[in-house]
Amino acid sequence: MATMAQAIRLALHYGEKHLDVKDIFGQDVGAPLGGVFTVTQGLETTWNTPLDERGIIGMATGIAMTGQRCVAEIQFSDYIFNTIDLLKLVGNMCWASNGQVNMPLVLMTPNGAGIRGSIYHSHSFDSWASRMPGWKIVIPSNPLDAYGLMLSAIQDPNPVLYLKPKALLRVRGDEPIPGEPENENELKSMIDAPLGDRTKWKAKWPAVKEYLVPIGKARVVHPGDQVTVVGFGRPLPICKKIAEELAGEISVEVIDLRSIYPYDWQAIKESVQKTKRILFVNEDTEVTNFAEHLANRVTSELFFEILAPPRVVAAKNVPGIGLHPNLEENTVPNKEEIVHHIKELIQIQP
Repeated sequence: MATMAQAIRLALHYGEKHLDVKDIFGQDVGAPLGGVFTVTQGLETTWNTPLDERGIIGMATGIAMTGQRCVAEIQFSDYIFNTIDLLKLVGNMCWASNGQVNMPLVLMTPNGAGIRGSIYHSHSFDSWASRMPGWKIVIPSNPLDAYGLMLSAIQDPNPVLYLKPKALLRVRGDEPIPGEPENENELKSMIDAPLGDRTKWKAKWPAVKEYLVPIGKARVVHPGDQVTVVGFGRPLPICKKIAEELAGEISVEVIDLRSIYPYDWQAIKESVQKTKRILFVNEDTEVTNFAEHLANRVTSELFFEILAPPRVVAAKNVPGIGLHPNLEENTVPNKEEIVHHIKELIQIQP
């Protein structure tokens, strides 16, 4: 099975060949590195930019305004904050032009903790992103969704921010990408660049097929009927594992939101109406967290149907994440903390 990095690479290759993507660019995106996480290795339309996040957004904006499709990368979401005014302009463009100018660009960036990146390479941007009107925001938790969300993002006429969970980029999936070789070593030999001299290396691409994950559509990854857990990105596999381990004790329904905006309110609503309890989990900081909006909506619209107040488990509201593993693991949501809140929710009786 492909890793998430390979899945995104396969999707970008499909975009080059079938979806009219002519520019994939950013710092170290082109040869010889092919991206700091190898997401763009071997692609034909990649090129390197200076270390200039505002320049990257500006270039993507100009390309998109002409109607051409492009994929730009900010090397780490930690360095996207100085572009927020430009991102706001991109999100405004269709509205400000009375629908005359679409912005078919994809901006991808690695997001979150989990790689021992300390203060400069561990930030999450999902809650910030949810406050940018005009943008669609997606974040996968597995390779197949990563592939399908990228193809949907490329084809969307709106600007799409594609958040790549740093900690999951090397993780292999449980479901194959349509058209990928059955043997993971064969896929590696075809599309992973060798170490050392890469000047003569070229990728040998498998005949991958179209597979779309609709933007704004969540997925139930573990059914249950006593408590709902909603997550996305890096914490999602942790939540799924917890649900599997608690199966004999507590019936936990886990929903992978997949899209931060637009988000699948109907999926959340239907699950809460069944379980009567809900916990939101993500690794952005806990103050003004996107999940607080979701919790407020559950309270406002489903107050008379829930048996316990909605809860949010998020990262601690500290300026950064420490380098030591203990500091990182106790700053962002961890397994023990999530289990604790699930069990407390179950104990609350009307």
